[in-house]
Amino acid sequence: MLNARVKLRHLMAFQEVARLNSMARAAQTLSITQPAMSKTIRELEEIVGAALFARSPSGVTLTAAGSMLLRHAGPALRSLDAGFRAVHQTSAQAVVRLGALSSVEQGLLPQALVRLAQTLPGVRVQVTTGSSAYLLSRLGLGELEMVVGRMSEAREIRGLHFEPLYHEPLVLVARAGHALVAAEVDIDAAALAEAAWVIPPEATTLREQVERFWVEQGGWCPPIALETLSLSLSRRYVLATEAVWVAPLDAVREDLAAGVLVRLPVALEAHGGALGLCTNLSLPLSAGAEQLQACLREIAAEVSDVDDAEVNADGQTPFDL
Repeated sequence: MLNARVKLRHLMAFQEVARLNSMARAAQTLSITQPAMSKTIRELEEIVGAALFARSPSGVTLTAAGSMLLRHAGPALRSLDAGFRAVHQTSAQAVVRLGALSSVEQGLLPQALVRLAQTLPGVRVQVTTGSSAYLLSRLGLGELEMVVGRMSEAREIRGLHFEPLYHEPLVLVARAGHALVAAEVDIDAAALAEAAWVIPPEATTLREQVERFWVEQGGWCPPIALETLSLSLSRRYVLATEAVWVAPLDAVREDLAAGVLVRLPVALEAHGGALGLCTNLSLPLSAGAEQLQACLREIAAEVSDVDDAEVNADGQTPFDL
């Protein structure tokens, strides 16, 4: 049974300090004074009998006890908020809060959303994009119902439930007519080391895979032209330049099939990463989220049956350098 001394203000303050790693910023967000915020956190620590934050001049960080409480407090507050909204909701429209990584923005997710609209008319989906660390943190706090994409390598996935849908490789692509795809050009490590690359930004799991590939090729680092998670920006840049682009296969399937982009015969990783959906088991899913999961599974089963060679416009099979 919940300790009667624990008030909603304690949990709200705790969650906000954990999110911002700062008493001062959390106090500002909740429109209270910093002394009041510190007092509220001290009260909660006295109630639970453990220090929830480690204090330092640069801010505060969760202790082991604080991390344990956050795993339960976040979803609880999220469920309570959902209950209040349900009571006061004047519209019957259901809302699904989804986190989406760039690896699914072009193929899997749009198709699943279209199918969801066909099977469950009236549902509204709120999609939040960003890095896996950001989205999984929000999922852990109960601010999202699920996250979809390639994320199994992310540290933040611990404590959450990941369901793999299919494996998908990172591919290296260039525009049709690029010098590296000309018939008379042999693609070797030296040629790739001289090309400008478009890659994911630092502190992402996809970037770690790219850097791992560079190390395996001898430790070289090619010139980096653009660092972004934006698929549309990467695509437009590569189509207008001589840069090569590290992209999830799902993001470039249509362009490869149309011959707009060409997949270079380079194996960036031995096996594709697991693309799937992640949920917080302590947070019950809405009916709309459950139906979206079903749609994602259906589309994923169809995608996994596609032979990757069919979307390789030049018919080449990727090989190790």
